[in-house]
Amino acid sequence: MARPHPGPRNGTGRRAVVMAALGCALTVAALTGCGGGDGDSGSTPPPTTSAPDTASLSGTPPSALASKAASAIASARASASAAASSASARASEFEASVEAEAARSSAAAEDALKDVKGRGNALSEVGMKGLPREETSGLLAALVTITNKTDDTASYAVRVDFEDTSGKVVETRFVGAEDLEPGEKEQPIAFSRQPADARLTPRLAQAQRY
Repeated sequence: MARPHPGPRNGTGRRAVVMAALGCALTVAALTGCGGGDGDSGSTPPPTTSAPDTASLSGTPPSALASKAASAIASARASASAAASSASARASEFEASVEAEAARSSAAAEDALKDVKGRGNALSEVGMKGLPREETSGLLAALVTITNKTDDTASYAVRVDFEDTSGKVVETRFVGAEDLEPGEKEQPIAFSRQPADARLTPRLAQAQRY
C-alpha cells in the first residue's frame, strides 16, 4: 500500500488559508478605518454635501412672512385710498347733480311765475319757515313745504323774497315742485346768497299751481 505524500501539500494549503484570513482582516480594517480612534466599533456615515430638499419642508421663512405682510398692508392702504377717492368723487358728483337740479327747478318756477298777477292760486298749499343758521353753515335759508291738496297731479312754483329790516326786498329766490300726486308733499329750500351777517327775513311772496 502506498503511503500518503508528506507535508508539502498540507503546508501549502495552510499557507493559503492564512493568506486568505489576512486578506479578509485587511479588508475589514480598510472598511472600518474611518471610525473614531476612541475604540467605538460603530461606523459614521459620510457627511452630506448636497442641499436639503426644501420641497418637503413646511412653514415660511420669517423674511418671506414679513414681505407678505408688508405687501398686504400696502395693498390695503392702496385699496382704502382708492375707496376714499372714489367716495369723494361720488359725493362731488352727487352735489353737482343736486345743484344742477335745483338750478333747473328754480328756472322752471321763475318761468311759471313770470305772467302771474298777485300772489298766485296756491298760497294755501304752501308753507314756509326759516332754518336755524347752525343747520345751514351760517347761511340764511327757508324751508318751503309744498303739498298738493287737489285731486289731480299738479306742479308748483314759489317765489321767496328776502327783506331787510325796513321791508325792502334785497333778494328773490324761486323754488318749485313738479308733478306732485294728490296728497304728495315736497320740501325745497330757498337759500339766500347774501352775506351771513345780513339781517334778512324770508317772506312767501307768490305760490302758483300749474
